[in-house]
Amino acid sequence: MSRGAGRRALAILLLAVPAAAQDEGSGRQAFLGARILPGSGEPIDDGALLVRYGRVTSVGPRWAGEIPADAEVVDLSGKFVVPGLVDAHAHVGGTQGLESGDQHHTDEIVADQLARYARYGVTSVFSLGGDRGPGFRAASRRESFEIDRARLFVAGPVVEAATPAEAEREVERAAGLGADLIKIRVDDFFDTRDKMPPHVFRAVIESAHARGLRVAAHVYELEDAKALVEAGADLLAHSVRDREVDDELIGLMRARDVCLCPTLTRDVSVFAYAERPAFFDDPFFLAEVDPAVVAALEDPARQRGVAADETAARAREALEIARRNLARLADSGVPIAFGTDSGPPGRFQGFFEHLELEMMVAAGLTPARALQAATVDAARCAGHAGRIGALEPGAWADFVVLDADPAADIRNLRRIDSVWIAGRRVAGR
Repeated sequence: MSRGAGRRALAILLLAVPAAAQDEGSGRQAFLGARILPGSGEPIDDGALLVRYGRVTSVGPRWAGEIPADAEVVDLSGKFVVPGLVDAHAHVGGTQGLESGDQHHTDEIVADQLARYARYGVTSVFSLGGDRGPGFRAASRRESFEIDRARLFVAGPVVEAATPAEAEREVERAAGLGADLIKIRVDDFFDTRDKMPPHVFRAVIESAHARGLRVAAHVYELEDAKALVEAGADLLAHSVRDREVDDELIGLMRARDVCLCPTLTRDVSVFAYAERPAFFDDPFFLAEVDPAVVAALEDPARQRGVAADETAARAREALEIARRNLARLADSGVPIAFGTDSGPPGRFQGFFEHLELEMMVAAGLTPARALQAATVDAARCAGHAGRIGALEPGAWADFVVLDADPAADIRNLRRIDSVWIAGRRVAGR
């Protein structure tokens, strides 16, 4: 089949009517009148976003095309529409409140967390490691046009092999479980763990790529980042935090189109609870948090423990380096994939995504650039361009309706009017 014929076949498949919806009318929707920021391309004033059975069929100015007579019309005049946010590094399941463990990998907990992400406007989540059966089951349902919570992509077990042969077996196991990508860690966590050596992570990357799977690598040090990029890693799953990035790393990442996932809020979570963080008074945060969790984090004994922890002090220093490195990498044209590492205790799903975006802007990115990282670029870096992260024909109609322009002020992403996944409005709080 020719490439052109293949694309046409794919387009037909993408826009095919789901069997379950054959008796539910035309399935057409027309979202009219908003200023649309489609993710790629210029903003569209007085826009028309046309959807059929959960997928975008067209997007453009309202005057430029005919609105189907049988479409359900949703008037969004005066609003702003952006693609649903894509978190390229989070964790789903395994945590409830401030507890973590296998007992918290349940279908109910996974569903609850994905619904919370969605209410915050995060419509696709890549869970980078530790996933169990409930996560794989939720991921298997993400292609349904009846989905009502964030789409989930999973890495499955983190590959922690000690030899190339073990690497091959662990990648094969993760792939057999249905992993969407592979996660490794190349970090000694301040001399508390053995670091995966280069000959092993090269074997992981080669094995994953042979199976068509991308590799996300947890990293901390500059020299490890260089070695991983040279070995073929697709995504650096944290910022470089031991020193300033240099021209060599920038050149390698640009030449190989390797993405950086900053996860600034990951370091915040290590030291923030040494005192009462300001966001504990933020209504946007309080709307979704269990008050018992806030009370536990405010416990003076816990706060003293965090304040005395050497790791917390290192995290403060690391965060400042990460901020500077993010700004330099972004200014140098390195692709940035939005991510937070949210999900573990104290890393609040949904809210931390908004906090991360605000920190990215404070680090030097424009609101428009940060929004690009959190939509079209995150989707592309994760290998799912054209399906999520942008409002374009064939993509899922996952979007957020806002009361103000996020390109003018990134905090306007908090002003959520509604969230839509596959053209279905997400239930509110």
